[in-house]
Amino acid sequence: MGGAVEARTPYPQAARRLLRETLLVAGRDEVQRRPWAEITMADIAAAAGVSRQTLYKEFGSRDEFAQALVIGEGERFLDAVDAAVRAHLDDPRTAVGAALETFLRTAGEDPLVRILLSDDGTAGLLPFVTTQGMPVVQWATARLTATIESGWPQAPAEKARLLAEALVRLAISHVTAPGETAEATAAQTGELLGPFIDEALGQT
Repeated sequence: MGGAVEARTPYPQAARRLLRETLLVAGRDEVQRRPWAEITMADIAAAAGVSRQTLYKEFGSRDEFAQALVIGEGERFLDAVDAAVRAHLDDPRTAVGAALETFLRTAGEDPLVRILLSDDGTAGLLPFVTTQGMPVVQWATARLTATIESGWPQAPAEKARLLAEALVRLAISHVTAPGETAEATAAQTGELLGPFIDEALGQT
């Protein structure tokens, strides 16, 4: 028999992934019903059908769970961003603009993000994107850096990271304090960062 055999995910790894997904879905559902400040780890565990001990063993603390919840939601945005970048590899400026526009538009349509943005300071989740958002920024920067390096392998690693972090911080700023439309914001950012994009991605 010819052909490669597809590697199977080991059972413990697959089981843990399923557990995390179940817990995050339960948390997301709870947040859509009431403010994060009113939700306990016991509430999330009960909604997921597991013990509170299991939840703490997987995430460590309530704050770590909140960060994982925000990052899990961000995964969808960055999947869309990655696709937008890969559709314009021949034009880095357009790729960056399309990536930012996609992120802002997708975030603006997301129910959980709308809940975050309606936080008047009592709901409790918004700080995990802003004042306590460093883990989210680091994760998103690493993810976008990998996309840039994959699309433009000639780009110096440090410049790819700087560009990724600038875009992540700009995106978070515009999502949490919206001004112009996603299209206008993306166009303005492309104009502002254009020379650096050309230099960093080898289009000079």
